[in-house]
Amino acid sequence: MARQSVSPQITASILEFVKTNEMRAGEHLPCQMLADAFRVSRAPVNAALKKLETMGVVRAEPNRGYFLTMDAAKVETETPAGEPQREEEDPLYFRIAEDRLAGKLEERVSENELMRLYDVARSRLLKSLHRIAEEGWIERLPGNGWAFRETLTSRRSYEEGYVFRAVIEQQAMLLPTFRPNEEEFRKARAVQTALGEGGYETWSRAEIFKANNEFHEMLVACSQNDFFLDAIKRINRLRRLIEYHITIDRSRLPRQTSEHLHILDLVEAGRRTEAAAFLYTHIMGASRIKTPRV
Repeated sequence: MARQSVSPQITASILEFVKTNEMRAGEHLPCQMLADAFRVSRAPVNAALKKLETMGVVRAEPNRGYFLTMDAAKVETETPAGEPQREEEDPLYFRIAEDRLAGKLEERVSENELMRLYDVARSRLLKSLHRIAEEGWIERLPGNGWAFRETLTSRRSYEEGYVFRAVIEQQAMLLPTFRPNEEEFRKARAVQTALGEGGYETWSRAEIFKANNEFHEMLVACSQNDFFLDAIKRINRLRRLIEYHITIDRSRLPRQTSEHLHILDLVEAGRRTEAAAFLYTHIMGASRIKTPRV
């Protein structure tokens, strides 16, 4: 199998470096400095800088190198060209997740501690920490400190979380205020179809978790009740780590996506009570076939 290019990852790392250091338009981005920071050769850095030039983020000057064309505040840090962030592109993220779930990391940690522990540069570490912060299981403290937030860390709490989700999601669908969102249903159908028709074999754990989270949160959002939606978002944040930690049986995912599509079909057919009952059974069934290793 051909090795996947690291240039997209380096491109994203440069963007994160610019944001982290609050760089301004006109500042120099020395190739060797970036190569040293990311612990790679100059070649992938040069390729990434050329990509950023085509995106209008940097400009090349003969015999001088590359310079920013905009302030950091205007730089987008998403993966370029809409490419999904595959889990294999960020092993540090999953090392932190595994270590936190295993109790190897204290509730409060400093950037210097983590840099020593994982033997990475600050810019590389911050890329992972910012992703974790966006997902809601760590928050930044004043200075260079970070604090992990509460998560589900035991088999019992994991199972209780599924019971909670099953009850809340079923009742949300039965509320008089429930109104299907046609556009969101269309998007969800497209994602679930793609996942079931091959995505389950190639998508990362994070991408699968995100797709299924968004499906269930979309259904609850149709209840028009912010309290129900906030409750589901909170439990999904709490269970993220343990979901990454469990043994994934990808062969079950086509059935899961088929059940998701069936729920959409029932709601669109006006059979909401039947859909709510099926949704409850679907969630409880998922809890029984997943296997936490904690």
